[in-house]
Amino acid sequence: MLNVDPGLIIWTIITFFILLLLLRLTAWKPIIKALAAREENIRSSLAKAEKAREDAEHILLENKKNLAQADEQVQKTLKDGRALADKLRQEMTNKANDEARRMIAQAKEQIEREKQEALKELRAEVAHLAISAASKIIDEQLDEKKHKKIVDKFIDDLPGN
Repeated sequence: MLNVDPGLIIWTIITFFILLLLLRLTAWKPIIKALAAREENIRSSLAKAEKAREDAEHILLENKKNLAQADEQVQKTLKDGRALADKLRQEMTNKANDEARRMIAQAKEQIEREKQEALKELRAEVAHLAISAASKIIDEQLDEKKHKKIVDKFIDDLPGN
């Protein structure tokens, strides 16, 4: 059975309070100091973590902004490049068209010159043949001025002149 000894209870309570007093005098301050230091360390770590989070958000926003600016710059560069390419293509097309027109005009001029030269040669040959034929037919020799006049009249009367 249980025996309750009042002397033992008193001595246990006295020993407990003495031990509590000794702990308070010797160990309580270092324990409280260690707990306060730990609490301060935790607060500091939380503050650093919050600052790091804010910095990360700030950097993320800056990166998004820089990315948007870079994208705008790329789009502008592409647009400028396309415009320049269109301009160069248009200039080259215009230049080629001008060159083609110039070549066609030169060819027409040359054809006209060659046509006139051929007509001149043809007239001379027709005149010569007409004079030869006429002199054989008439069997008499006309003077050169008369022949020329007759031939020129004949050529002028030809269709297409």
